[in-house]
Amino acid sequence: MAKTLITLFLFLFFSSFAAAESYDFAKTVSPSSHGLKKKTLTHLHFYFQDIITGKTPTAVQVAQAPGTENSTTVFSRVYVMDDPLTIGPDINSKRIGRAQGIFASADQNEVGLVMVYNFAFTEGKFNGSTLSILGRNPILSPVRETSVVGGSGVFRFARGYAQARNHSFDPKTWNAVVEYNVYVLHYD
Repeated sequence: MAKTLITLFLFLFFSSFAAAESYDFAKTVSPSSHGLKKKTLTHLHFYFQDIITGKTPTAVQVAQAPGTENSTTVFSRVYVMDDPLTIGPDINSKRIGRAQGIFASADQNEVGLVMVYNFAFTEGKFNGSTLSILGRNPILSPVRETSVVGGSGVFRFARGYAQARNHSFDPKTWNAVVEYNVYVLHYD
């Protein structure tokens, strides 16, 4: 009997240490515990100034594979960008942020880019906040749609989509002004 009690005591004693050392890596929390209130759908409208050539390019080629120059779609060409976001299509209109990220030609049949970038806002209510965008962009299509996959600041927990339309595009220089309509679901 004493041996059984000692065994039980040791089992319970060491079990309590094992329980104290186990950690949960996930738990359900209330959005309100993080100060998140109601969900809001916000529509953003602005222009993306993409300058590939000229004295001060905003997108710069950083890589390409052998044979890219022979591709009609410039397949495998990779750029890094830091493009101004403006209220109007004119490059001199009020700047509200930057589009910063990477895009690459990833289609061998048409000019189609894979884009990974952030809209980093520098004005107004969204100053200091970002939206993270990911998706395919067939740049010669009239309307393209990419995903809003997240954000920071005002846009924490954001999701939604961005529609892009070419306002102007020069096929010789690849310089473009792109109109964006972004619909974002986020917390207030």
